[in-house]
Amino acid sequence: MSLAAFAKQRNLRTLAFFGILGLLSACNYQNTTTTEPVHEADTLVRSDTTRNIQDFGLTLPVLDALFLEEDFQETLTSQLQLTSEQISKLKVAASASVANLSEDGTNYLGSARAAKQQSEEQIREILGPDKADQLFRLVSQRYASGDIDGLFPTTPNAVPTDTRIVVNAPAFRMDVFQEGKLLKSYRIGIGYPEFPLPTGMRRAESIIFNPTWTPPDEPWVKGKFQPGKKVAAGSELNPLGLIKIPIGSPSLIHGGKPATKLGDFASHGCVGLTNDQVQDLATVLGQLSGTPITAERIQDLEKQKKKTEAVKLGQPVLVELRYETIVAENGKLYIHRDVYERGTNTMKDAIRVLNVYGVQYESLSAQEKAAVTNALSEMNLDSQGNAIAENVSSKDTTSGAQVAVDSKNGVAASKQEGAKKGKVTRSVEGQKELVIPIAALQGKGYPAAANLNTGSSSTRFRN
Repeated sequence: MSLAAFAKQRNLRTLAFFGILGLLSACNYQNTTTTEPVHEADTLVRSDTTRNIQDFGLTLPVLDALFLEEDFQETLTSQLQLTSEQISKLKVAASASVANLSEDGTNYLGSARAAKQQSEEQIREILGPDKADQLFRLVSQRYASGDIDGLFPTTPNAVPTDTRIVVNAPAFRMDVFQEGKLLKSYRIGIGYPEFPLPTGMRRAESIIFNPTWTPPDEPWVKGKFQPGKKVAAGSELNPLGLIKIPIGSPSLIHGGKPATKLGDFASHGCVGLTNDQVQDLATVLGQLSGTPITAERIQDLEKQKKKTEAVKLGQPVLVELRYETIVAENGKLYIHRDVYERGTNTMKDAIRVLNVYGVQYESLSAQEKAAVTNALSEMNLDSQGNAIAENVSSKDTTSGAQVAVDSKNGVAASKQEGAKKGKVTRSVEGQKELVIPIAALQGKGYPAAANLNTGSSSTRFRN
């Protein structure tokens, strides 16, 4: 998805207006405007409860994308009272961050923390600490939580009681629920650490079949495309694949990914699927929203690859983006690697998940305790073997027990320097999850994957 650099792309801004931008190299987030007729959708009812704001993971490349939104600069002026000079400096820094990125095929092991910290330092240097913090909050409110109040869960591993899509980035998994029942699961690719998948509530309102794509003037293009020249719908070079589903800026759910990228970093802020997977998902969304999108219709559209068609869903479908590295699931505790390095694999976090299901850490066997501690330590390491959450110590407030997890200190200097060289982190190294049997969790927890679509051709259009 292409994060077009604003400073280098002034002459392409009108193009970006017609294609609500995307993030570098895979998902060009485009407007649903089309000459094709669309079906009207009802409006979701919003709750008045307070939004649950999570860390958006704002980096300068992401900020570069946001500047191409029609009202973003105006919002910075009206709400944050930023000066034209401050906004100009932010644009230049964001543009430079994208220009320095490279996707040369090497498996560079970067740091999500380093990318985020470096971006935050530059933003604070430009705006000062107070205005910078206001910018972080504004972006989190606007993009991480979306515009749907009160529907993001406040407890870990929450099982929806309504109809929605749930994406858990560290698990590389997307689930589709209908009125609280898990219908289908998909193995997915997620955003690179430099372009993290956000969290919060979104909604899918339309499906774009055979989308076009306009390449930006950026280093990664490297002769494959001509900047500003539209790549036709159906082209094998189109990184969006056969279908894209907008879920709120700056993200998409879209196809075009090889099966080998599922369960790994695969995009620049999007949920990546294979073409077969996204076609299958389109039929499911049709069923959930009361929209006539059958497998036969999709196959007909696939035969007309040069024809872009937007279908507005009869009823929008909620999309929940969560970041949970510790998940209880029917007698097991899954500890996923902290791929965005947010410090979520701590004993405190594990105890919180156990408590949701009435399981006290003290009641676990010695073997179970040791397994939990070891798994947390292993999944708390970054790609360089450094601990993410340092010197973790947690107190179970219900029992007063004190538990500590030993961890390595410090972030390697070589890792910090590597992030400054401008390489995109292309792959998750090492084990991605550890599974611990916990007897007391039997029959409890988040549901296991249902009708799992792994991206192989044999799972196409399977209900």
